[in-house]
Amino acid sequence: MKTRRTFLAAGLLTAFLAGCGDGNANSASVPDDWGTLKTKGVDVSYPKGSDGYRQQSAAERGKYNAAAAVRTENGRTVSVITVQLDFTRANSAEQAAIAAEAGIQMGASVKGDKDVKLAGADEAKRIDFTFKSTGRDDDPPKGTPVNGVILTGLDSSDKTFAIRVDAVEGKLPDADLAKIVDSVEVH
Repeated sequence: MKTRRTFLAAGLLTAFLAGCGDGNANSASVPDDWGTLKTKGVDVSYPKGSDGYRQQSAAERGKYNAAAAVRTENGRTVSVITVQLDFTRANSAEQAAIAAEAGIQMGASVKGDKDVKLAGADEAKRIDFTFKSTGRDDDPPKGTPVNGVILTGLDSSDKTFAIRVDAVEGKLPDADLAKIVDSVEVH
């Protein structure tokens, strides 16, 4: 009987400690079976697999992107996630957001910015916008509506970061976008 109580007490203690965690809201949530773009300033995860994103090599992505992942359908890009580091000088997330907004395509409709909680960041901003595809290269056909989100702020070295998610309207479920945002970890 004593052994049973000892195991029960140990089991309850283990469950209590596991359930309590450190209560740290600064830990990112990454779904199982997702890939992660890892950079020196920030990490962001994405759905992978046959219908998901594919990480681009340094040779494939734009020269200003520290990391990128792309999702295609029938040879056309339907969504892309990019990470830029140290893209401007800024002293706050607000200043980083102003600079990030300047990089949005002319003619886009910026819906504004708001504060967002990102694991490891003291402060961060989220910018939501829409634009029409230019139809260049492997982009969606010209005029296709695209939704965009930029997450920006300062990393632990006080360098700016910008995570941009662009997706053809209807091609990235809101639930997946929320998981992408929740997966961000700033270091």
